[in-house]
Amino acid sequence: MEVFMDVYGSTFEERLVNLEAVLNRCIENDLVLNWEKCHFMVHQGIILGHIISKKGIEVDKAKVELIIKLASPTTVKVVRQFLSHVGFYKRFIKDFSKLSKLLCELLVKDAKFVWDVTRIS
Repeated sequence: MEVFMDVYGSTFEERLVNLEAVLNRCIENDLVLNWEKCHFMVHQGIILGHIISKKGIEVDKAKVELIIKLASPTTVKVVRQFLSHVGFYKRFIKDFSKLSKLLCELLVKDAKFVWDVTRIS
């Protein structure tokens, strides 16, 4: 099980007090933490594939690079997988529905799979 939580406070000291309370609750309830995966007092972190910071939620550039390097789809299954990957970031992609329309048309049952320039651009 993975758990993400923010321990907050208006001052550093208050955050330490709140962190101590959280850790004490873990001890009281026999919860074990993997200390190698715990991060304390960070200004940003990657959570569920997004970079979270005081600037807000951003796309992890490493994930985008992986998507960019993917080969062109050759089957309906690969198109579906690709749309699943990029769909994870659709909130960051302006006009995602319009941009993905031609790819989605390939997913229609009994549609002929034709990969051409119009689908790439």
